[in-house]
Amino acid sequence: MLDLGISKMAMIGAVALIVIGPEKLPRVARMAGTLLGKAQRYVADVKAEVNRAMDLDELKKMKETVEQAGREVEKSIHSTKADFEKDWSEVTAGLEGSGLDAGATTPSSWEPPPPQYKRPDKNWRLKRGATPQWYKQRHGVRRQVQSGAARVARFRPKRK
Repeated sequence: MLDLGISKMAMIGAVALIVIGPEKLPRVARMAGTLLGKAQRYVADVKAEVNRAMDLDELKKMKETVEQAGREVEKSIHSTKADFEKDWSEVTAGLEGSGLDAGATTPSSWEPPPPQYKRPDKNWRLKRGATPQWYKQRHGVRRQVQSGAARVARFRPKRK
């Protein structure tokens, strides 16, 4: 890296003052600062883009591992399902001739009970809107919404 100390910075400043001149030096310094800031922002953007690319690669690898694990789980579920169906058929094969009633409900013919009636809740907005305006005015119910600024102005102390 650059080893810039106070003495080297002073030397650069003195040379710049002699070469550029005292009239143009502030403009040149401002321009140099602007260009340095742009360069730093560009470097930061490049770093951020590289980091995003690295994160994207990591996410792709993670996605692949998750998909692979999902495929393995799916295969194990299918093999377990096949084993269960085979065992179930073996167990139920012995029960077919055992004298179950013909009217007994089987899992495939079972239906859930119909939903019961649920009374809807009262709509308070509808009830509130149905109140006549003369009633609201007589009993002091607010009929119009007031903005925050209007409320502050209304309750602001009067100046004398």
